[in-house]
Amino acid sequence: MKNDKNKQSLLNQLKETPIINFACKKTGIGRATYYHWREDKEFAKIADEAIIEGEAFITDMSESQLISMIRDRNFQAIQLWLRHHHAKYSQKIEITANVSQQDELTPEQESVVREALRLASLIPSDKTDDNDPNKLPTN
Repeated sequence: MKNDKNKQSLLNQLKETPIINFACKKTGIGRATYYHWREDKEFAKIADEAIIEGEAFITDMSESQLISMIRDRNFQAIQLWLRHHHAKYSQKIEITANVSQQDELTPEQESVVREALRLASLIPSDKTDDNDPNKLPTN
């Protein structure tokens, strides 16, 4: 019965602060005990849900603080919001390259590309041309 009360206390703490070490210290439950409890799949599932709920709570609180900072005209808060909520202000990467077009790959290059795609599991083996092992698949 005491274990159930301790478990519930820890789960409630995880809903407020989803950091295992902090929740364990706050409730006086050892981390080893928490991880031992997680061997029970039902408890592990409930604990994971509590952590997700806690993360959502912290996110809501953080967004509220960010909006307060924006209202106070904090430039960094304004910049952060715009970078993550408006495409015009998002971070961009510019790539400049000189590309020359090569009409065909050599058989050796084609074989290397085919093998790389196969290893990356981007092409199933049934998409290759059985008659020509070096022929790349076409879509």
